[in-house]
Amino acid sequence: MWPLYAAGFTTAFGAHGIAANLGGHAAGAVTSLLVLGGLLALYDGAEVFLKPVFGTLADRVGARPVLLGGLVAFAAASALYALADSPGWLWAARLGQGAAASAFSPSASALVARLNPAARHGRAFGSYGFHKSIGYTLGPLLGGVLVWAGGLRLLFAVLAVLGAAVAGWAALAVPVVPPLPKARQTVLDLARRLADPAFLVPTSALAAATAALSVGVGFLPVSGRAAGLGTVATGAAVSVLAACAAVMQPWAGRARDDGRLTTRSGIAAGLLVTAAGLGCAMLPGLTGILLGAALIGAGTGLITPLGFAALAAATPAGRLGQTMGAAELGRELGDAGGPLLVAVVASLTTLTHGYAALGTLLALAPALALVRHRTRTR
Repeated sequence: MWPLYAAGFTTAFGAHGIAANLGGHAAGAVTSLLVLGGLLALYDGAEVFLKPVFGTLADRVGARPVLLGGLVAFAAASALYALADSPGWLWAARLGQGAAASAFSPSASALVARLNPAARHGRAFGSYGFHKSIGYTLGPLLGGVLVWAGGLRLLFAVLAVLGAAVAGWAALAVPVVPPLPKARQTVLDLARRLADPAFLVPTSALAAATAALSVGVGFLPVSGRAAGLGTVATGAAVSVLAACAAVMQPWAGRARDDGRLTTRSGIAAGLLVTAAGLGCAMLPGLTGILLGAALIGAGTGLITPLGFAALAAATPAGRLGQTMGAAELGRELGDAGGPLLVAVVASLTTLTHGYAALGTLLALAPALALVRHRTRTR
């Protein structure tokens, strides 16, 4: 399992480590905010389009070779800019990293499910999510240190070494998991499966959690600056968010496996806690920002392992890669949609109203579920 956790760390560290340092340190490459936006979008765009493709490929040829191929490609794409050091190759390297992460991220999730019994899926996905959260937390910090010490090329070089090392570790330690026989699936069959509540509910919850997480990371520093807080205080808020998400995930996974927490109640609680965090973010000053960060992190950390464990439990083993790829697509859409919603509302009114809009949407789902449950029991 440890090489799979390392793969999760690699994709998170690479995504946030570079994204946080492109704007100020990519000498000659980032000439405007439009260029910066394009470089950031390349990575996420590749993941949106390719994760379902590579997830399906993992079911067909086996998740292990797709995992290894993705890690090797990530190392190669990172080495490309480390060696070439030109603006054009930075675009190619960033696109290559996104495409490679699209291969090894859903494959790692599928292997986490295949290599653990159903009774331990909560723990397994909680630990996997914990290591990804550590990557998200350390990426901007360690990435900034590396860029300060040797420029953006050094960060790409470290990512190349990291990707190659994890690929070698996975080749030695991850067992061969052959693809399972499965019934022929038509496009209509796939559509029905993806529209099934067993897929749609946890995937929607994962998308909502990712939306809130992205809004917290992106907009809480904006609220901090508006309140007159310095970079240390706003950076601490983002660190609190990531740390709470990391700590919560293993606990939620264990609670699910031990029967102390059901998927339905846990996801509902996670959505409400996250919505409460967005509500706290509306309060002025450092206290509201820190409370908002802690609750957003705790809520998203509660949802993530439960959502993935629910998907694994409801999916035939032979279709795990396809399901995980489609679920990752849902998360990517939430990653983009949450900040976009808040930005649009904030541009028309205020950032406080943007937090309120997203928080209301997150609280609406468990509230409707409670009303539906009470109606049925009457």
